Amino acid sequence: MADKQYGWRRFQRMKFSTKGLSKRARTVEAATLRHAHKFIFKRLRKIRNVRRHIASWLLLVGVLIGLTGLQLVWNQKSYTKQAPVGGGTYAEAVLGPIDTLNPLYATTDAELSASRLLFSSLYSYDTEGSLNADLASSMTRSERGDEYTIRIKENARWSDDTALTAADVVFTIDLLKNPMSRAAITGWRDIAVEQVDEYTVRFKLPSTYAPFRHALTFPILPKHALENINPEQLRESKFSKAPIGSGPFVFRLEQPVDINEDRKIIHMAMNESYYRGKPKLEKFQLHVYGSQEAIAKALRTNEVNAAADVSLDTLSEKDRQRYTILELPLHNGVYALMNTQSEILKSTEVRRALQLLTDTEEIRAAMPNEVNSLSLPFLPAQVAGADLPSAPAVNRTEAEKLLDAAGYVKQANGPREKDGFPLTIKIATLKNKEYETALSAMAKQWRDAGIQVEAEVLDTSDVSRDVLQTVLQPRNFDVLIYELTMGADPDSYAYWHSSQITRRGLNFSNYANGIADDALSSARLRLEPDIRAAKYVAFAEQWLKDVPAIGLYQGNSYYVQNDSTRSVDESKARLITPTDRYGNVLYWTVRQGSVYKTP
Repeated sequence: MADKQYGWRRFQRMKFSTKGLSKRARTVEAATLRHAHKFIFKRLRKIRNVRRHIASWLLLVGVLIGLTGLQLVWNQKSYTKQAPVGGGTYAEAVLGPIDTLNPLYATTDAELSASRLLFSSLYSYDTEGSLNADLASSMTRSERGDEYTIRIKENARWSDDTALTAADVVFTIDLLKNPMSRAAITGWRDIAVEQVDEYTVRFKLPSTYAPFRHALTFPILPKHALENINPEQLRESKFSKAPIGSGPFVFRLEQPVDINEDRKIIHMAMNESYYRGKPKLEKFQLHVYGSQEAIAKALRTNEVNAAADVSLDTLSEKDRQRYTILELPLHNGVYALMNTQSEILKSTEVRRALQLLTDTEEIRAAMPNEVNSLSLPFLPAQVAGADLPSAPAVNRTEAEKLLDAAGYVKQANGPREKDGFPLTIKIATLKNKEYETALSAMAKQWRDAGIQVEAEVLDTSDVSRDVLQTVLQPRNFDVLIYELTMGADPDSYAYWHSSQITRRGLNFSNYANGIADDALSSARLRLEPDIRAAKYVAFAEQWLKDVPAIGLYQGNSYYVQNDSTRSVDESKARLITPTDRYGNVLYWTVRQGSVYKTP
């Protein structure tokens, strides 16, 4: 204990010495300077003598490093390439308005696009026009063709993770049949449907209907989310604003941008549990615009990656150079529809004369963009392998004879007249660059034959006039240049059968012929492809003789996208409807990246 105390006292007696510290600092300083002179300053003088050698060696090392880097880059390029990669947000412009996200009420381009992305169907069309199983895993048909049993995939789920079952299919059909739901999808009233088991559903038709498979492209709705909603209130329900779907993308939110211009953005995200596999895109945005001019501006300002409903005449030459424009043929046909009940066009001779005066090749050549020919009430591809009739060639001399025989005689210095009244034909069309071009070219051809033509261009965006109620439904025209949606099957009953001559019917020509009616009706009842084809050939022959319309050209859909975007393969595309561009949406991309080449 004494030793410890002594040691502690000794530590207390130690004092800080300023002189000692200064002495030690001077010693360290002197040693540092000696070492600096010896190892740095003296050697710097030697370095100056060999600086050229050092510089040469440094340059050589730099060159070697650079060559090594270049070799690495070259080797990497040999084994990699730039290719589309997954991830990112696809922003697509579409034409609105979009008032609902419930697919039962989808009618506009924007609403139909959202429906295809958010919902599934039993069958769907791919980008080459083929009908493929979507939710369906198998189908069996009765011998008579009036009963179809469909098994659906067992791994399909709704976006709230509820299983999608046959009960959802039956529930959807019941909604379509219920007049209180006011669905835009029609034609299901006489078809019975029943659930066989959890994943099997059976349809019973009143009779054989050959094109029935093509009717199975309707969207399926979730029973568990809607069964407690009154069908009358379904359109205004919360579901119609924030739906639960089973498609490749799931709804996230609707973003209003400009109410006055119908400007909205529908935000969607990839459906990670989608039964056909996850999309490559992480997010999908539908940018809804009120006009085609607004869509063109959005492309110009890079608001979007691509645009579906853009009119090419709204794009400048600079825009065309910046973007890739895909020309996608549709199963649509543009016709000059003759109102066979109008005072002048009741005469078959007059309609045939107009047919012989109309040079459709010249009309197509006048189009701002290349279009395919169309001369029959259906597309040749729809009746593949059949010996189809041809439309008569242009024959001005024969046309004038027919007009003379009908009593319309050409005056020396004026138009053709009958009983002192000039031969005047009123042609109407919707506001559209292609339709208006066709009208102008056709009117000139008819005027050259002494026919007076009154042209009217109808603006469907004009709120002061309802084109459907004032022109289309009352057939307030002599000739209407109009585009018909033809579908995948050659069945054109809705456009040409006499039973469709009603105010709400689609037989705008008021065409009625017993032979044509019989061919159209019986073709629906036959399952044999060769017999069906023969029926449609007979119908086409009669249609060409009666001339209820003149086929002008096949419709196109134009899709504009930037260079980094990958969507539809233009070389193979043949769309039934414009939204069938989404047939391969699982593989769409917006990014480019380096990927290794496969050997």
